[in-house]
Amino acid sequence: MDEQTPLRRIASDFAANPVADFGVALLAVIVATALLAPLISPQNPYDLAQLDVMDARLPPGAESPGGGTFWLGTDDQGRDMLSAIFYGLRISLTVGIISTAIALTIGLAMGLTAAYFGGKTEAIIMRIADIQLSFPAILIALILLAVLGQGMFKIVAALVTVQWAYYARTVRSAALVEKRKEYIEAARCLALPPWRIVFGHLLPNCLPPLLVVATVQVAAAIALEATLSFLGLGLPITEPSLGLLIANGYQYLLSGKYWISFFPGVALLLTIVSINLVADQLRDVLNPRLQR
Repeated sequence: MDEQTPLRRIASDFAANPVADFGVALLAVIVATALLAPLISPQNPYDLAQLDVMDARLPPGAESPGGGTFWLGTDDQGRDMLSAIFYGLRISLTVGIISTAIALTIGLAMGLTAAYFGGKTEAIIMRIADIQLSFPAILIALILLAVLGQGMFKIVAALVTVQWAYYARTVRSAALVEKRKEYIEAARCLALPPWRIVFGHLLPNCLPPLLVVATVQVAAAIALEATLSFLGLGLPITEPSLGLLIANGYQYLLSGKYWISFFPGVALLLTIVSINLVADQLRDVLNPRLQR
């Protein structure tokens, strides 16, 4: 029997786990919904011409005086909550993915540099990472956003600042193990340039644990962005993410208008749960010690 390729083995391992299948399917639906939001949304929630103050705070399933049904109700500005959630998913996923990709790149470079060169270079990079990790991530993000202000690029910068150290430490630990192996010594004996040893030999063998950490950190970035937006320090009202949608309805909870915060909260919960389910199965697949 032919030996399976790594990609086919990973796909078969995912298919054999019903929980992982559910996570992948749920995440696929969420991503597709976010990508197709302009096409499938009943309303553009950011087009003032489509909003009517008479539609404000209508309950789920209510009929609009101008025609149409608001299946998840409306908020205080008359926006259809279903459409607002679709657009909010786009912004939350965009912030989470972009911040994770940038932090991953920076952390990868720092971790590989520290592990390969060692000495003072390693000490400086790791001490900076240790100092950054010694403070709560939300505290650092709050301070940065208080200085920088609101905006997507500013919150991405804050999330990158609090994330890169996780990747640097993960890559350094994996690279130190690989650095002591014989194939690295053989590459040095062949007088290969350092960049070729790092990117051609160390990097491919450090990717499995890094992929798991990156997947988990996407969910963590989305949750942190939602928290910051809920506190009013994240995205502006013109670019509402799921966290800002939850914050918009918080003041109406005691008056019984639960749907303004409840449905965005459910969407945020499902997004984070689906990403974590995929990350958990990815950890099992990429870690040989956890395979049967």
